[in-house]
Amino acid sequence: MQMQFHVPSVLDHFRCLVGQEGAVPLLEAATSLAQDAEPTLDVQSVLLQVDMLLERVRRQIPSQASAVERAMTLNTFFYETLGFGPNANDFADPGNSFMHQVLHTRRGIPISLAVLWMELAHGLGLKVDGISFPGHFLVKLHVDEGIIIQDPLTGQGQTQAALAERLDPFRQAWGLAEDEMAPLHMFLQPASGRDIIERMLRNLQNIYLQDEQEDPALLGVLHRLVILRPDDASTYRDRGMLLAKLGQRDAALHDLQTYVRIAKNPADLPLVEARMELLRAQQ
Repeated sequence: MQMQFHVPSVLDHFRCLVGQEGAVPLLEAATSLAQDAEPTLDVQSVLLQVDMLLERVRRQIPSQASAVERAMTLNTFFYETLGFGPNANDFADPGNSFMHQVLHTRRGIPISLAVLWMELAHGLGLKVDGISFPGHFLVKLHVDEGIIIQDPLTGQGQTQAALAERLDPFRQAWGLAEDEMAPLHMFLQPASGRDIIERMLRNLQNIYLQDEQEDPALLGVLHRLVILRPDDASTYRDRGMLLAKLGQRDAALHDLQTYVRIAKNPADLPLVEARMELLRAQQ
């Protein structure tokens, strides 16, 4: 009898990374997001490149260096020696979220640069967290003297006044008076690995929504979001609507039924039910 072996797909790999208990291997999970566009991408080779960068910066740091000294050396290495910075020419390029491209071009967006910087920082024994700040991902460095909030685009520290100024447009958009706004420290809580991966996927989702030619790439993002957040009803709705558009009737109907079951009387229920009726009529 001939034995058959299941070859894991890129989604199987992603499921293994984010489905395990405990911390998500952030750099590996973030790097794997590019496999929808480049299925043959060698994730391990990307991790090896980062390990090589870590060895380079380690050689520049004395064994007794303080956390602040290690962070300063890392920032000089990351932003000046290596030249990492923002992709000012095309902030909406999906490549800004693909770690192997960010490594190659030295250009990215706050969250992708933060993932790289934090990987190196952890390797230097620094205690750092990502912060899912509104509109601009930040990093938090813990030192003996307290905490330092840093912009991962530039490595510059952020004062409380600067952070409050970043928040002000969102306060206005939310229609909140200044005294109704949550305290600043509430926006500086650590983001989990799953939170960071979700934000990266949401960024890609928003980019792909602007171009119908990117529907296959958008579907890959939605597959990953369902794996990452299986209790999030809205992702089933979004994927179901896209599957219907792509002519995958049965899968679309299944997702929309799941949405209705999980969301429990959502505001857009009439619209979703109408779409489901159209799908049933195609049977």
